[in-house]
Amino acid sequence: MSCPFCQSDNASSVLVCATCGRDIAVPESLVLERDALLRKRDVLREALATATSELETWERRKKRPSS
Repeated sequence: MSCPFCQSDNASSVLVCATCGRDIAVPESLVLERDALLRKRDVLREALATATSELETWERRKKRPSS
């Protein structure tokens, strides 16, 4: 496991970095919360892309000369 603070390599089972002495263990609850937030982010990105596409379509139609 690479230390997020000093980037040194550590064994995957360690809780504290051997080089800088900082905590590198991540509680399972934080991992689960991060995963849930990443899923929500992806859903929001898709919704934003869809809304952007719809807005661009609407703006193109608005600029067309009427017959």
